[in-house]
Amino acid sequence: MASIGRDPNGRRRILFVAGDGSRKTIRLGKCSQKQAEAAKVKIEALIGSRLTGTTVDDEVSRWLADLPDDMYGKLIAVGLAKPRAAGPDAAASGMTLGRLLDEYVRSRVDVKKNTRLVYGRTCKYLLGYFGADKLLPQINEGDADAWRLHLLGQGLAANTVNRTCGMARQFFRAAVRRKLLASNPFGDLQASVKGNKAREFFVSPADTEKILAACPNIEWKLIFALARYGGLRTPSETLLLRWSDVNWEQGRLFVRSPKTEHHEGGESRLVPLFPELKPYLYEAFEAAEPGAQFVIAKHRKTGANLRTHMLRIMAKAGVKPWPKLFQNLRSTRQTELCECWPEHIVCAWIGNSKLVAREHYLQVRDEDFLRAAESASAAQNPAQQPSVTLCNPMQKASEGAPRNAVFQGVASDCKSLQDKGMGGRGLEPLTSCVSSTRSIHLS
Repeated sequence: MASIGRDPNGRRRILFVAGDGSRKTIRLGKCSQKQAEAAKVKIEALIGSRLTGTTVDDEVSRWLADLPDDMYGKLIAVGLAKPRAAGPDAAASGMTLGRLLDEYVRSRVDVKKNTRLVYGRTCKYLLGYFGADKLLPQINEGDADAWRLHLLGQGLAANTVNRTCGMARQFFRAAVRRKLLASNPFGDLQASVKGNKAREFFVSPADTEKILAACPNIEWKLIFALARYGGLRTPSETLLLRWSDVNWEQGRLFVRSPKTEHHEGGESRLVPLFPELKPYLYEAFEAAEPGAQFVIAKHRKTGANLRTHMLRIMAKAGVKPWPKLFQNLRSTRQTELCECWPEHIVCAWIGNSKLVAREHYLQVRDEDFLRAAESASAAQNPAQQPSVTLCNPMQKASEGAPRNAVFQGVASDCKSLQDKGMGGRGLEPLTSCVSSTRSIHLS
């Protein structure tokens, strides 16, 4: 069925006639006659298998699997073998980048709309650089590094690039788990998001009052107050707030947290009814339609752009927009509260971790340096020390609680927390601090 031919310099080849009558040659290169005879036996078995339509035995299968790619390619060229289907890279030989991304995004039925938007943005960057028809094994670690540099060259912020790289790493990790790739070419890319000090902003009490005065109605005042004084995420947490979530008697808000609900215990949290927030809740409660369910009722339409409206209000108030419109309000509130309350308590109220708070929320302000310098100066002259007041945002008396509130889960009377009895020592030893003079320690 097959014969061995000899070329000069000890090179050998296998000659045979294919099923269609054509003559085929497989060049073995330099090898001994014994090696050529062994190869001839295996090739004859392959020829017989092709002619009879049967499978080869285990010994020939193992021989095929151990052949180097160049020799295996010669068998493919003469029709005695099919492209390798074993191994992760071979399995991915027909998988394109466009197909992988499409299948992954469609499979993630567990993610929210905003996450899908992030998926789409990352897919656009990947496809724009590599092309939809790029085969997965053709993308290596060097290509991933070049892609990251390309994103930076497009002027994207470092955090945006890191977040995008993290998403790409997630896509290709799924390919590895599907045995489409042996390793993740994006696995070593930096993906951690760092705090950007340039985008920090502390919203002063003066600017706060200007904006509240410029709000067109009580709902807008409450939207702003919930973010600035309550630390709620806007719009997600604010628009989910119901009147039944307001516990007037115990002075608490039950806040649903879509952003953190996938974390254990992160689906909701309790937030105090801070004295600065109460008047706006009271006024909105009195103005609510009978039987109203949601605290924010008029601005609940799908796609309502609160940011655009907020910018208009700020322009009317004569206040220059800060970098992160609603997140900076939460950051401001957390910074204020951490001056007077233990960090773990404030994190529970705001709904983040100590690590996230220190990296993205807590701020060191210019006035902190000034006050620290003043305190040092006053320490040298005790007669000039400022008066010390109890630092407790909850110590102010409640004002004008709504009368006869009969919503589900809402107490009928609102009592000031100062009316509650407390033992001689209380729950914890009282601490005092100079009002608004304590600097923040982030270490």
